[in-house]
Amino acid sequence: MMDITKIINERLIKLDLQARTKDEAIEELADLLEKDGALSSKEEFIKDVYAREEEGQTGLENHVAIPHGKSAAVLKTSLTIGRTKHPLEWETLDGKPVHVVILFAVRLVDRNTTHMKLLVQVASMLADEEVLERLMHEPDPARIMELFASRESVS
Repeated sequence: MMDITKIINERLIKLDLQARTKDEAIEELADLLEKDGALSSKEEFIKDVYAREEEGQTGLENHVAIPHGKSAAVLKTSLTIGRTKHPLEWETLDGKPVHVVILFAVRLVDRNTTHMKLLVQVASMLADEEVLERLMHEPDPARIMELFASRESVS
């Protein structure tokens, strides 16, 4: 199992996104990745995220979306989490708007192995009601980090 805490830190968790649209959410989270040194080009990364969006929906159920970009612009594989009070229109499995966005930034060299492991790991966490509840309401980024760290030791 991959150590998820190596790819996420409190600087990559923003629980008060200003975003009112899917585009704004992706932009705002890409800003965090750029500030954290994970990207060489934010623009190129965002372009790759949209290329992936065209392949199939990344909106899940329960107000969560997991957009991802496998990109040459990614310097270190990372995960960023954002939450917004504003309901974001997104193509989701249950037709509900999105409030929590988990954006994966994956280096090309990691794209086959790491990327799949990450998706599986996060998806299995999102099947847990308690995790969903905390993602929707927990005010402290450190506690969100703990949530990911503690889940991992279980799996």
